[in-house]
Amino acid sequence: MARYSSRISNKHMVAVRFSSLGDVVLTTGVLLDWHEKHGTMFTVITKEAFEPIFDHNPAVLNVIGFDENDLRGQAQSMNFRGLMEKYRDSPLLDLHRNIRSAMLARIWRDAIICYNKMSLARRIFLWSKGRFFGEELRRYNVPQRYAIGLYDKTDVPSASQLRPRIFLAQDEKVRAEELLAPLHTEGEPIVALHPFATHEAKSWPLDVWLRFAAMLNEAGISYFWVGQGEGLPEEEESRSFVNKTALRELFALIASADVLVTGDSGPMHIATAVDTPALAMFGPTCREWGFFPSGEKDRVVQLSMPCRPCSLHGSGACPKGNACIMGISPERMLEELKDMLA
Repeated sequence: MARYSSRISNKHMVAVRFSSLGDVVLTTGVLLDWHEKHGTMFTVITKEAFEPIFDHNPAVLNVIGFDENDLRGQAQSMNFRGLMEKYRDSPLLDLHRNIRSAMLARIWRDAIICYNKMSLARRIFLWSKGRFFGEELRRYNVPQRYAIGLYDKTDVPSASQLRPRIFLAQDEKVRAEELLAPLHTEGEPIVALHPFATHEAKSWPLDVWLRFAAMLNEAGISYFWVGQGEGLPEEEESRSFVNKTALRELFALIASADVLVTGDSGPMHIATAVDTPALAMFGPTCREWGFFPSGEKDRVVQLSMPCRPCSLHGSGACPKGNACIMGISPERMLEELKDMLA
């Protein structure tokens, strides 16, 4: 694996991360930190849906987004060869390390810098129920693992230095404030609720979220719903932006909240990236996987259980009825939320 350092005169790099939302958001602080220290500009290769993440980012020269049809068979081969020819004198920063990005790396002409996924350490930690590699895994979160190929392990910036960053335009902020104005009194706090997760074990079921929302009402705390999913009842419609926002609108709405309450999710990282404190519940996943939020005021609620973590992505079936998440009570989350708002 080739390494790139400030001694190399090349001022342009190509960074690739195709999915998912949270993982792509987590690349932003790494690119920005390297740009601020070395002046390097980046071309980002990602999924078309995630292009807006990089709007207004001073480290990003341009973004090339592909849809699924562009990343299959002959179309993918032609697109990758075109990228290699266009950027043949630029290093490739592979922040994905999957089969697709490896196919691009295989034909790349310049240096290749790879994300240290620590895959073996994570699997041994999981298999050994935490007996091995815990200290090493806790040393680096995912943005730091992205950066290891750039900096070397002995010189990796802190998690706070590599905190993800999303840059909003003033008109985006104003529009979000206008949308939220009918939902709360000016000067009073308002909380964003994200009740969805890629794997359902990583978040409360919707009925628990609705209990939590009722408790917010009783406590006089305004709230609104965000994300992509189904199942919110009609009586919550006036507070719901679920399935109604483009990605940049979602960023701005979360930025306008005083706290985002969520599970281990992509919007959790969005909140960190727009300086909104995140209150996140972690169940089947854990700190060692590297995805804890890294904002100064972010807070994680979790239970100490011998069966945690139970899988690498929170996707496994649980014989205990998802006790690691269900054991986190709405009362506990409300207590934490009130403390954050205070």
